[in-house]
Amino acid sequence: MSEEKFDDLEAVRLEKLRRIEAMGIDPWGQRFDGHQAIDQVRNLEPEAAQPGDEVPGPRVRITGRIMLRRVQGNVHFLELRDWTGRIQIFLGKKQVGPDAWQLAKELDLSDLIGVDGTLGFTKTGELTVFAESITFLGKSLLPPPEKWHGLTDVEARSRMRYLDLFSNPDSLQTFLGRSKIVSTIRRVLQERGFVEVEGPTMQSIAGGAAARPFVSHHNALDIDLFLRIALELPLKRLLVGGMERVFELGRVYRNEGISRKHNPEFTMMEAYQAYGDYHSMMDLTEALICGAIEAIDGNFQRTIHVGSEGEIAPTTVDFTPPWPRRAYNDLVLEHAGVDPTDVAAVKAKAESLGLETAGKAPVVILGELFEEAVEDNLTGPVFVIDYPAPLCPLTKRKAGHPEIAERFELFVLGMELANAYTELNDPNLQEELFRSQLAGLAEDESMAKMDDDFIKALKHAMPPAGGLGIGIDRLCMLLLDKQSIRDVILFPLLRPQGSGSSGG
Repeated sequence: MSEEKFDDLEAVRLEKLRRIEAMGIDPWGQRFDGHQAIDQVRNLEPEAAQPGDEVPGPRVRITGRIMLRRVQGNVHFLELRDWTGRIQIFLGKKQVGPDAWQLAKELDLSDLIGVDGTLGFTKTGELTVFAESITFLGKSLLPPPEKWHGLTDVEARSRMRYLDLFSNPDSLQTFLGRSKIVSTIRRVLQERGFVEVEGPTMQSIAGGAAARPFVSHHNALDIDLFLRIALELPLKRLLVGGMERVFELGRVYRNEGISRKHNPEFTMMEAYQAYGDYHSMMDLTEALICGAIEAIDGNFQRTIHVGSEGEIAPTTVDFTPPWPRRAYNDLVLEHAGVDPTDVAAVKAKAESLGLETAGKAPVVILGELFEEAVEDNLTGPVFVIDYPAPLCPLTKRKAGHPEIAERFELFVLGMELANAYTELNDPNLQEELFRSQLAGLAEDESMAKMDDDFIKALKHAMPPAGGLGIGIDRLCMLLLDKQSIRDVILFPLLRPQGSGSSGG
């Protein structure tokens, strides 16, 4: 729509606003108590067929946004939509009276109104609210999207989420589904004795993960602070303090790229259970995700669309528990065809797949080979367990096998959804591993400074524990069958308008 046409339409709506004000009506509405959700109204059973029947239908009171409007002489047919559904409104001059009829002539698409009336059917069998009175609740000064059946441009939908939600019912249902997933995760954790806590979002040391942080500055103290890149280390301090089951569900920030699976600001859930291990966390992960599925629709045989643009195909994933548990080394042997303990063979295989190996430690090459040759074959859900110890500096070693870390990652359709450890609680080994890890990090990366206070906390004895992290956005993306993480984040980070693509 051109700017000139857009301005003309706004001018027309402003004139209507003035006429509504001249009627003595507040165009911005007022309190409107006692209204019913449209889906509840649709579940009522009206007996009346149309106005004037001897047996009137049930009286109803609803609110919503006008989505469609047809004028037929002295009758207006409106489609009204709230966040639960849509319903047709019969607005007749005879039924509502002259004052309300005068107001009805000033209505526009996207205006908000309240309707009191009776529920019934039109002669064509359409379930309809036959209005007896209308209440004006909000004037839309801008026209809705030109293609009223919904915004179709992906970036426009993310940038103008307010339009996306009311013009695309599927988008609204996606975010209501996300809310169900998040509330279910909280409920399941609390039912298992976990308490929710809040850690600091600004930290003097960015720790708990290997990622580049966002840097800020506190003027009063004249110190640099980092937006947190993980939830982990403060929660482990609480284990030391005697809080035996804790979790946090909150935002973390990583100063990295934007893609179909990545947003610099995202939501994590991390949980820590004293006297548990990574097997405890596998049981918990199954309970959390299965609970989320039950909250959405209860369908454990989920059809999920995967693939790149233009090549998206449906795949059925069976989430019925228990889920298989496969050892990391076994999967490398199965899918890459090499023994993961054979350094030369791993390097040769990596190079044959086009991976750069020069100057990299053998375990790093193995990790990259796993990503390249194994992950896409993990349809899942599958727990990949027992990782090479050097890849996991915060993880307890397997008894009798110091080269193996008690860690798992949950994969579905090649995407990692959860990461968990039997937590390392040996302060001396933890300090040694921190130092070896820090030696390979650039100054602007995370954990480029030793968290001495965390080591001190471990020296006061942290109980043996299992720890779990789940990426909430990726989980929602998968369970709600969306192609991009932006489709499940209400306000994703976007490049400034006019600067090119907003990411994969």
